Amino acid sequence: MSEQEKQLDTNKESKTKAAKKKDKPGIFARIARWFREMKSELKKVQWPTWKQTWNNTLTVIVCVILIGLFIWIFDWAARWVIAALLELVKG
Repeated sequence: MSEQEKQLDTNKESKTKAAKKKDKPGIFARIARWFREMKSELKKVQWPTWKQTWNNTLTVIVCVILIGLFIWIFDWAARWVIAALLELVKG
């Protein structure tokens, strides 16, 4: 490859880089675009009604209580079994 061809390749690369830099929007333009896109996406969301929110909240509360009771019963049974085993070992 001749010196002239290398120089042409270098010039093409630098022009391409300069063009890419020129095409890239500034930071404030990118932030503004992000907010516009976010607003557009939020309009597409199907928000739940108050009744749906209330029903979901009650479902979560009931599940938490049931799981809490299950853990409490399991803990009580495990404590009882361990105490019984310790009494057998003790004597």
